[in-house]
Formats: sequence, C-alpha cells, structure tokens
Amino acid sequence: MLDIIDRYIAKMFLGFFFGSMVVLVTLFVVIDAFSNFSDEKVTLGTVIMYYVFSSPGVITQMFPAACLIATMFTLSTLNKNNELVALFSIGNSLARISAPILALVASMTIVVFWAGDRLIPSFNKKKNYIWFVEVKNRPHMYSSVKNSKIWYRQNNVLFNIKYMNPDEKRANDISFYYFDDQWNLVQTIKAQYAVMGDTDWILKNGTVTLFTEDSSFPLTQTFEEKLVQVDNSLTEIQAESKKFSEMVSVKELRNFINKNKEAGLNTLRYEVDFHAKFGFAFASFIMSFIGIPFSVVSNRSSGRMGSVVICLFLAFGYWALYSSGLTMGRYGYLPPIVSAWLPNIFMMGLTGFFLLRLKK
Repeated sequence: MLDIIDRYIAKMFLGFFFGSMVVLVTLFVVIDAFSNFSDEKVTLGTVIMYYVFSSPGVITQMFPAACLIATMFTLSTLNKNNELVALFSIGNSLARISAPILALVASMTIVVFWAGDRLIPSFNKKKNYIWFVEVKNRPHMYSSVKNSKIWYRQNNVLFNIKYMNPDEKRANDISFYYFDDQWNLVQTIKAQYAVMGDTDWILKNGTVTLFTEDSSFPLTQTFEEKLVQVDNSLTEIQAESKKFSEMVSVKELRNFINKNKEAGLNTLRYEVDFHAKFGFAFASFIMSFIGIPFSVVSNRSSGRMGSVVICLFLAFGYWALYSSGLTMGRYGYLPPIVSAWLPNIFMMGLTGFFLLRLKK
C-alpha cells in the first residue's frame, strides 16, 4: 500500500519538477539572451551553442528553485484534493508522506552535484570561448581569464602574472616584457607584486632591465615602487577572474588552494568557494524542506496563496542569508566552512520549528 502511495507522490513530484525546471530555464535563457545579445551581431547558431554550453550551469542554478516549487505544488495538490486527510486518517504522518519527495531530492542532488562537477568546468570553458572569441572578438581575453599563470599581450608588451587576487586587487610575481617593432626584447620589468588600479598599476620591490645595442650586457636597476600603465582589458580580466571557482572541479579547486597556501598566498576567497560548492548543493534539500510546512496549512485557495507567499519570502530570506554568509566569509568575518553552512543549518532549524508546530 505504502509503495503505491510513494510512487504516486513521487510521480506527481517529478511532473511538477520537470515542468517548473523547463519554465525556469526558459525564462532565464530568454532574459539572459536579451541582456547579452541584444546589441551583438551574432548568428542564431552562435547564440544556441552558447546556451547549450551554459545549460549545466543554468540547470544547477535553477535546481533548488525547481525543487521548492515541485514540493509546494505536490503537497498543495494533495491537500486541495483532500488526499492528505485520507493519508493522515490511515496513520501516515506528514514526515512519512514527504519522505518520497525528500528521498527523490536527495538522490537528484547527488546526481546533479556529481554531473555538474564533471560537466560545468569544461562546458564553461567552451561557453567562454564562444563569448570572447565569436561574440566579443577578443580571443586574448579567453586565454587570460584565470587566476594563475596568466599571459597577456598589450601591443608590443607581454605580461606574465603568476597569481592574481581580484578581491585584494593584487597580482603576485609579475613580469613585463617590452619589444620594439621588430620584436626584439628591449626591456623587462619584474616585481614581487603589484597593486592593481583601473589603468595604473603600482609595482612593488622589483627590477628594471634594459637591453641596448650600445652595451654587451643588460643594465639592471632595482626599485621599491614603480608606476606602470595598462589598458582596460586587464580590468576585465580582474572581474572575470572572480569566476575562477566556476571554471574548475572540486578536486582542482582543492589542489589550487593547497598549492597557493604552500606558497604563502591568501586563499580565503577560494576556501569559501570550495565549501560553498557543497553548501549550494544542499540548498535543494533545504528548499524542499522549507516548502513542506507551508504547503499543507489550508486547502482553501486563500490559505494556499498565503502559504505560497510565506514560503517564497522564506526562500528569498534563505538566499539573502546564504549570500551574506559567503560575503562575510570572503572578508574573514566567519570561517569559510561556517559561512557556507550556517545559513543551511539556520533554515533547517527554523523549518523544523514550523513542522513541529503543525503536529502532523
């Protein structure tokens, strides 16, 4: 008997889930396309391929919201049809009725997290290739958008940055190679680090080496501080470098953190992003859990609408708390693991409180 009921509830949940996922992904793609491509002269094929490679990331982003909507609609429909009353009358609790939903969400979360960790980094790289090469016609940006071992060309100057921290506006172990029109090396500048402005960078603790035809040996001079000018493209690289964690898997991000810790570099942002990958994956379960107590309050339409409003309010509250937690972690006010998981724990506790008050 319970197996039949579980399958019935699971089938209903999956119908609502896939329906809401299609709607959410479609809305996201339409809005994003108007925002990104309204002023760009690109072919329809380019736009389609861009969103094909964007799809794993979009689905992952929409997954928690789809779980919330599906949970609310499933339980609200059971409540509206008085099926919940019948299930309660034969001794089923709300927890038991919700079990197939939560089990499905937990199973799908594991699959989505595993698939996303394998697909999203490689798909994002292909998406960025289309964006910078085919849409923006700036292939140098595609090869430069990362946080370590950055090579970039500006006219007759080559930049090499060992490690960039966009939050602190700092580039470590930086080298500039200047060439003449015949591409003969005429000057190099190397610095321990640079404080990055929009177009002015202040280099700290470095050397300037000149290569001239008048001297058989290069001329080298040290400096404590030196100002150099760069173009606006490097400002874009700083902004895009903040997306570095989206371009790598959990394993690659962990190795990146360990490697840079050994080098004495600040990895706080990336430690927060590492724990956030797991915290965000758990958000789907949180969203479904939030939807349970507010979907069964009343079978009247006004009561259901009120429940939906309250549930959506809590969902927005969760996202605000989650985003605030990550921000506080990146600025060092909370430990990385706490900043990623405290919002989940808080919302689980709050939803558990409402469930206990239902006494169902």
